[in-house]
Amino acid sequence: MTIEYTLQDLPEVAEKVVLNTTNKIILFNAEMGMGKTTLIKEICKHLGVKDVISSPTYSLVNEYMGNDGVIYHFDFYRIQDEEEAHHIGFEEYIDSGAWVFIEWPEKISKLLPENSTTVEISLLEDNKRVLSL
Repeated sequence: MTIEYTLQDLPEVAEKVVLNTTNKIILFNAEMGMGKTTLIKEICKHLGVKDVISSPTYSLVNEYMGNDGVIYHFDFYRIQDEEEAHHIGFEEYIDSGAWVFIEWPEKISKLLPENSTTVEISLLEDNKRVLSL
């Protein structure tokens, strides 16, 4: 599935992502500043999160409570190697059955489960983006 969108379209895009995933582990691939965290915030809102949603760039993982339970949001931009993810118990998060959103998944490629959905975001003209699911 491919969606062209602007920031005003994010609520609809978030809903489409949730409805069209085959599992709860979503990998977000995009260059810096392309809107990964912004889209994840909107998906979390769609899933009922009422808390402040922010990037876990320094903490590596943020935990939110949604309508159907816990949601984990990872940002691996700053890790040095996969061992760091292993030390925080990454595999336990993946096996929890919760929604898991991962920014910069290429940094931990050997730890990623096969049963995940990949979201690719790229920039088009006029500040539009294209999302491939």
